[in-house]
Amino acid sequence: MAGIRCGKCNLQRFYKPLELREVIGNVTIDEVREKVRCQQCGSREWMDAELFHPTGEQAHTIRYRRLVQIRWEKRVIWRDE
Repeated sequence: MAGIRCGKCNLQRFYKPLELREVIGNVTIDEVREKVRCQQCGSREWMDAELFHPTGEQAHTIRYRRLVQIRWEKRVIWRDE
């Protein structure tokens, strides 16, 4: 399990590592800190990420943030000549 927390607004979310890899790529947990942004305050500089194994009651009470879909946008860029 991967826990990502914003130190500025104290928002913590939990993710499945395989789903994070699909979105961010095959990077280390230290590189995940640099690539994520807090959805509440928009900050990147306060982010912290860690991998851990939940135990006991923690394993039953944690709510995971699950990947639903990845949507790619097509943008058209024009140039006047």
